[in-house]
Amino acid sequence: MKAYTKKLSSFVIRAGFTGAAVVFLAGCQSQTQSSDTSLLAANDYRVRHPIVVTEQPETLDLPIGYNTRNLNAPLSETITAFAESSRRNGNGRVEILVPAGAGNEAAVHAVVPHIRGALNRGGVGGNRITTRSYSVEDGSADAPIRLSYPRVMATAGPCGEWPRSVGGEFNRNIDYENFGCASQANLAAIVSNPADLITPRAVQPADQQRRAVVFENYRTGKKTASEYKEGVGAQVSQ
Repeated sequence: MKAYTKKLSSFVIRAGFTGAAVVFLAGCQSQTQSSDTSLLAANDYRVRHPIVVTEQPETLDLPIGYNTRNLNAPLSETITAFAESSRRNGNGRVEILVPAGAGNEAAVHAVVPHIRGALNRGGVGGNRITTRSYSVEDGSADAPIRLSYPRVMATAGPCGEWPRSVGGEFNRNIDYENFGCASQANLAAIVSNPADLITPRAVQPADQQRRAVVFENYRTGKKTASEYKEGVGAQVSQ
């Protein structure tokens, strides 16, 4: 009976040591994962300055003078281009925000019909144009008319943040806070379709005519690849 008790105690002690070792190793793994995540955030500009795809308003401010009663040709063409952009990049709806209580309020009411006409020429029908007003505190100001439509846009930043000294980061072998922010912001600004940053586009169908030519060349024993001449385009000017 004593021997059985001794063996049982020894098993419990060994099991206790094993459990403590598992807990210790789990703690080390958790610390390692947390350390890796922090290190990744400190050295990967894509984590520190991510590109976010969201729906934001695309706006166009139109300066309207006190004596304005019509739109000049360049401004009318700009509004028409804005309407075409709303159909291409938005939902084809445009909202006109007119100032209320401004010094140029009479001029604003005079040009709104011309703005609607320019939007119609851009493909935005009258039933897809809405008008609402915004208040202006300064009654003597010439407030602008704002055109707006919702658009899916990619953004990154803001850039130019320097919370710590750049010199101190080199000693720790990590990137400084603003590193890569401009590259991310530029990529977000120039991408044509922000959805391309989320998922690739569908594969286009194969060229039927080119495939028929390749198959015919293969059946007749001809070359199926295009001719490539070595050195073409690599000539040095004399």
